[in-house]
Amino acid sequence: MGDSSTSYIHMVQHLIEKCLIFNMTKEECMEALSKHANIKPVITSTVWNELEKENKEFFEAYAQSQSKQDRMSEEETSRMIQKMISDSSSKDPDE
Repeated sequence: MGDSSTSYIHMVQHLIEKCLIFNMTKEECMEALSKHANIKPVITSTVWNELEKENKEFFEAYAQSQSKQDRMSEEETSRMIQKMISDSSSKDPDE
């Protein structure tokens, strides 16, 4: 895999981690990254699935906490994602 592919996957992973911070489901994350970062849902899903395999215990706990927490409104989520994407695109790509 080339450097650009690797850095793209790392960027998707970073954005998924931000989605997790915002308590988003996999489907919400796929939709948000598709809409706001032009990342195909299949890419997000594939990277998410690999993260789940590598971090089984975390994702089990995350799934349980999902059902218990209050959710952000769609507008709040959209604002947070836009900020997250603009922050991440303004950083050095080698970070």
